[in-house]
Amino acid sequence: MPLRWTFDAGRRLVTCVADGDVTREEALRFLAEMAAAGALDWRKLFDGTHGETRMSADDLLAIAAAIRLHHTQPVGPLAMVVPPDKVALVARLLGVLAAAKRPMRVFHEVAPAREWLRGLAAVKRPD
Repeated sequence: MPLRWTFDAGRRLVTCVADGDVTREEALRFLAEMAAAGALDWRKLFDGTHGETRMSADDLLAIAAAIRLHHTQPVGPLAMVVPPDKVALVARLLGVLAAAKRPMRVFHEVAPAREWLRGLAAVKRPD
């Protein structure tokens, strides 16, 4: 399973690690499970250090569309860890993610990403 994720309700933190060839179906399943868990407004760490993909432009567009659907509600801060040689591969997706009104940064190592997220709170839901 190329994507592994955890939802930590106590810390309001989603951690997702890519290790291997990530497919469209798996990425969409992760988004759906995050929404179902009520974790969209939590802080998120995506570690793509060891991830790969053979997704087509249509696959990435479908994932981008699914992400945009969630931007109608508050979404939490996002730290994306991507090796420098993979930034071009995920550039279009990064653009969609950056469109949301939330703190977002791209890192090349996990430790600084975790430290940055530690200093940020999850988004407060409106009552």
